Amino acid sequence: MNLKIFGKCIIAGEHAVIRGSPAIVLPVKEKFLEISYNNTPEEFKVEFEGLMKEDLSLVFFGVLEKALKVINKKHSDLHGELKLVNSVPVGAGLGASATLCVAVGRFLEHLGWVSSDHLYEFCRQLENLFHGESSGVDIASTMMGRPIEFQRPSQITEININWKPKLYISYCGQRGMTSECVRLVKDQWLRNEIEASKIDQDMKESVLLAKKSLMSGEKEGFLDLIESINKARSCYERWGLTAGALDIHMKKLTEEGALAVKPTGSGRGGYVISLWRSEPNSSFDLIPLKF
Repeated sequence: MNLKIFGKCIIAGEHAVIRGSPAIVLPVKEKFLEISYNNTPEEFKVEFEGLMKEDLSLVFFGVLEKALKVINKKHSDLHGELKLVNSVPVGAGLGASATLCVAVGRFLEHLGWVSSDHLYEFCRQLENLFHGESSGVDIASTMMGRPIEFQRPSQITEININWKPKLYISYCGQRGMTSECVRLVKDQWLRNEIEASKIDQDMKESVLLAKKSLMSGEKEGFLDLIESINKARSCYERWGLTAGALDIHMKKLTEEGALAVKPTGSGRGGYVISLWRSEPNSSFDLIPLKF
C-alpha cells in the first residue's frame, strides 16, 4: 500500500456548508500526506516524517484508537510497518485533519476492516474529533483528489474545469483555530439570525458564480470568478474572521496586483487564495493551484 492524500482549497462555501449550502473545492497537489504500509507479522510500528511530525504523531494514535473502537478492533490486532510523510501544515485551512482521517480510513480499508461503501462516513465521523461536527467537505475533497462540488450530507459531484485560472495560495503567517471560528459564526446566528442567513445566502451565491465560471471558459468566466471570490471574502469579513495578519496579507496581495482574494478554511489565519490576470510577481511565496 502506498498512496498520497492531497490537501484541499475551498474556492467558496466555507462555514455555510455546515448548514446545507454547497461548496467548491480543489485539491492542493503540492501539499499531501503520503502513507505506505508493509504487511509483516512483526509488532505494529508507525514512523513519521516531514512537516510537524511530532504534532502528527500525537494526534495520529488518538484517531487510530477511535477508528479501531468503531470497528471493534484492538491495537494488538495490528501488525507490520506504517509510514506517514506529511507536507500539510496544521491550522492553515488546507485540510490537515481530513488528510489524517482519510489516511487512517484508507489504511483500515486496505486491511479489509472498513468497506469502500462506508469509507466516507467512517472518515467523517473520525474528523468529528477535531471539529465537533464535521461537514464532510474536507473529507470528500481529500478522498476524491479532484475538483468537486460538495453539499451535505454526501452529495459529491466532480467539476470539469474548462480553463486554467491563475489561482494561487499563500500563507498569512498566522494559524487559525477552526473550533473558535465555528463558534463565532454560530454566535452570530444566535445574535442576529436574519443577518446570519443573509451571509449564508451570499456565500451560496458565490459558490454558484464560481461553478458557472469554472465550467464555462476564461472569456465568459473570468469576471464571474472575481465576483465569486470577493463575495466570499465579504462573508468572512461580516463573520468577523479576517482581522490581524490575515487582513494585512490580503490587502498586500491586492496592492501587488491580485484581482480577488479570500481566506480558504475557517478564517482568522491560515492560507489565502488569490486570483491574478497574469503570472504574479509577488513578495509572498505563492503556490499555484494546478488543474
